[in-house]
Amino acid sequence: MKILYAIQGTGNGHLSRACDIIPLLKKKGDLDILVSGTQADVELPYAIKYQLKGLSFIFGKHGGVDLLETYKKSNLKRLYKEIKSLPIDKYDLVINDFEPVSAWACFIKKKECIALSHQAAVIDKEAPAPKHTSLIGKAILKNYAPYTYKYGFHFQEYNDNIFTPVIRSLVRNCMPENAGHFTVYLPAYDDERIIKVLKETGNYNWQIFSKHSKRAYTKKNFSIQPICSDAFVESMRTCTGILCGAGFETPAEALFLKKKLLVIPMKNQYEQQCNAAALNEMNVKVLSSLKRKHAGEIRSWIENGKTIEVDYPDKTCSIINMIFKNHYFSPKQYEVANEDISSLKKFKKITHRKLLSKKG
Repeated sequence: MKILYAIQGTGNGHLSRACDIIPLLKKKGDLDILVSGTQADVELPYAIKYQLKGLSFIFGKHGGVDLLETYKKSNLKRLYKEIKSLPIDKYDLVINDFEPVSAWACFIKKKECIALSHQAAVIDKEAPAPKHTSLIGKAILKNYAPYTYKYGFHFQEYNDNIFTPVIRSLVRNCMPENAGHFTVYLPAYDDERIIKVLKETGNYNWQIFSKHSKRAYTKKNFSIQPICSDAFVESMRTCTGILCGAGFETPAEALFLKKKLLVIPMKNQYEQQCNAAALNEMNVKVLSSLKRKHAGEIRSWIENGKTIEVDYPDKTCSIINMIFKNHYFSPKQYEVANEDISSLKKFKKITHRKLLSKKG
């Protein structure tokens, strides 16, 4: 059995989750890995069959996605070439974590594409959404990586096809402590902006993980260092609280580690606005931006913020088994089906109806 696991390479969350999913997929068959996009700081400890440019969103330094840089670095001609040249037909099963090249290759070839991502949960009608919906943002989430079926991860299980987060083993197996510092990961803000605001909150110790600095340095009570997965996990493990963007993996890990959490969603990033809405429902502190006028709210969170109780059991193996049970049919199953049904097309339609009835 040939399996393709396609992963979005923008940001760190997709690749972090993949580290726990890949070993399970390897047990199911002959696995190839595809990664497209840039801006990630996490390296997969597995061989990558296809390393593609794809279509990436570029982080800015003022709190959001840099739309101009994103446009400049977008190459639609190259993207189309990658889509057309991907040998998608040779795979029996395609599992996609919000990755556009394989998703559109499946769409063009009319091949099933199984979405297994946080974004699949965010766009679900039962998941929380911000009061002010962005039609463009919603359209991007729905069309960036088209799928045939979807299974999603979110902060809570809003329906039967939405599961609690995959907490990577490095985090799940660690022992949380409180060394008194606060961990910061705000990739859409530059270091000086972060320091300028946080120094207004008082003399607290901050460990800032920077996407914009290639060297580690210290400024009074601020420790700044480039992003390193092991160092970041250790900082989270021993911190009092975590200040970060309203992404998915970092807030989920903060909640799992029982750390107080404050999030600031990126501008021009509808997915993070949706995440912020979900976290706000859970009583997590949310700020609209990082400005000096918010220093008092941050100080109040530091002094009075509470941890939020969550239950995030390890269901990853069960989810993978369910996907294979629902979507992979062995050659013997096809042979039996063809004895009873005049065409494979009719067989698939019946299977599709069964899947829909399970969901309903």
